[in-house]
Amino acid sequence: MDYVIKADGLNISYGRDEPIITDANISVKAHEFVFITGKSGSGKSTIIKSLYGDLMPNRGELNVCGVDFKNISSSKLNILRRYLGVVFQDYKLIDEWTVEQNVMLPLIIGGFSRSVCIKQAHKLLKHVKLLHKVNKYPFELSGGEQQRVAMARALAHNPVLILADEPTGNLDSYSSEVIWNLLKGAKEHLGTTILVVTHNIPATLGMDYKHFFLEGGVLNEVS
Repeated sequence: MDYVIKADGLNISYGRDEPIITDANISVKAHEFVFITGKSGSGKSTIIKSLYGDLMPNRGELNVCGVDFKNISSSKLNILRRYLGVVFQDYKLIDEWTVEQNVMLPLIIGGFSRSVCIKQAHKLLKHVKLLHKVNKYPFELSGGEQQRVAMARALAHNPVLILADEPTGNLDSYSSEVIWNLLKGAKEHLGTTILVVTHNIPATLGMDYKHFFLEGGVLNEVS
């Protein structure tokens, strides 16, 4: 797979509204770390939604993890999502499930045995320093802890691509550092491709990355 993400002339809008994203071109190779920055309301989250199939393009070409979005079927979309780990700004944990169960979710969907699910969940919860909260529920955690659980869930099935929407926007410095270190580790040690939309790129990231800036619906690469 030469490109994990390839978009040409991409237009995205909500319903019949004016396009939020206009003629966007973006190419992301395997193992790259990519940032998309821009002001609030510029459409950064819209791009993330389009990449995991929550919003379909109005016009243009889009291919993610080898899946062409032209006339994409629900079965193809389900296959695509097996390659993806998504980290949402509002966490999207299942309130009725324990921390352990939330992290296991992608593995359960993938049909892995219970023993494999538990082993992987505990391994990742140890990484995010939350193994002691394994039987807690999301409402019993702080916002930072919930996002660290969400990060562990995104990594559970060793995805090809992680899409992260403002993953540290509302977090304390400790949780932010844990999240950035996990994303860096996924790229460096697992070869995962990372795409993050954020207001600010951390000054202490300490690695090479590609940067796009979104303004007025137009996406430009920053050299």
